[in-house]
Amino acid sequence: MAQSFEYESEPASGESDASPLERLAEIAARTAEESGKFANIDAILRIPVTMQVVLGSATIPVANLMKLGRGAVVPLDHRVGEPVDVVVNGRIVARGEVVVVEEDNSRFGVSLTEIVGPLGQGDT
Repeated sequence: MAQSFEYESEPASGESDASPLERLAEIAARTAEESGKFANIDAILRIPVTMQVVLGSATIPVANLMKLGRGAVVPLDHRVGEPVDVVVNGRIVARGEVVVVEEDNSRFGVSLTEIVGPLGQGDT
């Protein structure tokens, strides 16, 4: 037996500063409180997932792979400035752009620009 929940959307005039993942966590917590089925939502929110940021890919023959050494450059199929894919547990969930996290240019991050919908359609 399936049970559905209806959620009130935020007012159009008030923009939320929360990230999409924070909003999802809020909805999950509210759903748990309303349904009473998940007494401890924190246990679910602590489940680890594998997150990858795909900068690009390349297909090369094994012979060329064997010739690679230190300093070799492998051209990727993405160009500079193109969005990178954010993959969670093997599924593309978002796209974003690479940004510098620290001022010393030693760490990078991803600024999300698009959340991918359930059928691969973007929800911006």
